[in-house]
Amino acid sequence: MSVRRLAEEQFQPAGFSFNEENSVWADATIRKYPEGRQQSAVIPLLMRAQEQDGWVTRAAIEFVAEKLSMPYIRVLEVATFYTQFQLKPVGTRAHVQVCGTTPCMLRGAEDLIKVCKSKIHAEPFERNADGTLSWEEVECQGACVNAPMVMIFKDSYEDLTPTQLEHIIDRFQAGKGSDIKPGTQIDRFNSAPAGGLTALTDADVKPAAKAKAAPAEAAPAAAVAAPQTEAPAKAESAATSQPSLDDKNRPAGIEKPETPDDLKMISGVGPKIEGVLHSIGIFTFAQIAGWKKAEREWVDSYLKFSGRIERDDWVKQAKALAKGGEAEYIKVFGKKPR
Repeated sequence: MSVRRLAEEQFQPAGFSFNEENSVWADATIRKYPEGRQQSAVIPLLMRAQEQDGWVTRAAIEFVAEKLSMPYIRVLEVATFYTQFQLKPVGTRAHVQVCGTTPCMLRGAEDLIKVCKSKIHAEPFERNADGTLSWEEVECQGACVNAPMVMIFKDSYEDLTPTQLEHIIDRFQAGKGSDIKPGTQIDRFNSAPAGGLTALTDADVKPAAKAKAAPAEAAPAAAVAAPQTEAPAKAESAATSQPSLDDKNRPAGIEKPETPDDLKMISGVGPKIEGVLHSIGIFTFAQIAGWKKAEREWVDSYLKFSGRIERDDWVKQAKALAKGGEAEYIKVFGKKPR
């Protein structure tokens, strides 16, 4: 376990006290605990002190100890034990906590750390030149499905790429961190599957009617055999509903290039859909950007999308990505591609 000590004396303020709002809150919080158990409020009070000043100072520790009638050393033990408490000054506009636990590390946390080193400071817990930004690597922050992710103050930012983190840091540095919506930074709802559902997506499939229970020996042979012949018929019907690959409105395909575009960056395109597009020769943003209405309708029908291409405006997204990648996408849509 790492050794955690208070900041050097040169950083320590002469005193500490809660502002009026926090003072009222602290008294109400202490009253929640039974008589003789008020010291249980030590962690909430230290957290509120950190939120007020940005970090936990020596004076804040002494103030909380006095308020809860605790020995100073007891509060110092709490503050130095829990890594949620910052014991030296951090960035006034953002302190970026990069999750470095296995799921995040496997999905690119090391690249996020490189961004912090290049845009903030080469070392963790050190501030940038004007003291507005700092960073550290932390353990699991509970958003493994949306890895990699970072936490800035109380908000998490998930499903990040290095470019996205650069954009987030720039907004906080400019004092406009509130422009960034917390949570996932791709087109999905919370931790729902990226790219949309991949199972039970066919609206035409209806649940089979429940059959009445009957003794097995009483069931006629024809009734037992009926479901076996019904399924192929349905499959054949579904196959014939798909437009022909020889249709004149099918978009022109190309041979797979050495480095095809990542079509999953388009909102509404997941791994499964990307695979289908590849199977019909669609590999680049430029191809999708050039689709005419008839071609969009053909693809929509082929994928059984019922209007998703128009609804998500694939063409506009593809035009932005083809023109200037993520930077152009952000300029057009005001957010990162998924």
